[in-house]
Amino acid sequence: MQMPDHVIARVMQKRGRLHVFDALAPAETAFIVTDMQNAFVKGAVKADAAIAIMPAINRLAAGVRARGGTVAWVQLQAGTPDGGSLAELYHRYFFTPEGAEAHRQGLTPGEWGFELCDELDVQPQDIRSVKTRHSAFVPGHGDLHPQLEARGIRNLLIGGTVTNFCCETSARDAMMLDYRVVMVSDCNAARHAEDHLAGLSTVFQSFGDVRDVDGCLALLDRGAREGNLP
Repeated sequence: MQMPDHVIARVMQKRGRLHVFDALAPAETAFIVTDMQNAFVKGAVKADAAIAIMPAINRLAAGVRARGGTVAWVQLQAGTPDGGSLAELYHRYFFTPEGAEAHRQGLTPGEWGFELCDELDVQPQDIRSVKTRHSAFVPGHGDLHPQLEARGIRNLLIGGTVTNFCCETSARDAMMLDYRVVMVSDCNAARHAEDHLAGLSTVFQSFGDVRDVDGCLALLDRGAREGNLP
């Protein structure tokens, strides 16, 4: 994806080169797939573009596994089986009452909306994680970080939906935890092209790199050739 000229000018002034990372060690890399659940992809709150990125997600997931990396599937849980909310402030102030109820119910385990889309290539060796906040890295609201630490993961490729919301928020928090972060441009989706670009360009300026699937695989291949990386 082509970044706006003003973004390119800023990053070149700031770091003196366009991309942040030249290589990533495959064994220390995880592809994080965020919120590719029926509710977001096919349901009432869907991002239509999320349907289109599923082949790219499956391709990158297969490529990461083949190179010795890890794939992690993250799901958002917003409600409990008894109808309770796991994000009361969010539901109270950012939705109509009807919208809050639909959001809670659609993102409750056991409901169709909570499940990952059937088209996704989820494998038994992959990490599965549930979060109760937009970011997958908020302490006390998900177990992704300790699962990644247990596997020695230092590098994250982030995809899913929506780009400028849960994906961007997770990317920001991950960088603050000292992960090397890459947003995968053709594995992210938002409701509008402007939102997609806003999420990617924000991360690109100060929180991580932005590459497409081919670019991510090239980073891993260079990392494999170069051996130990700083």
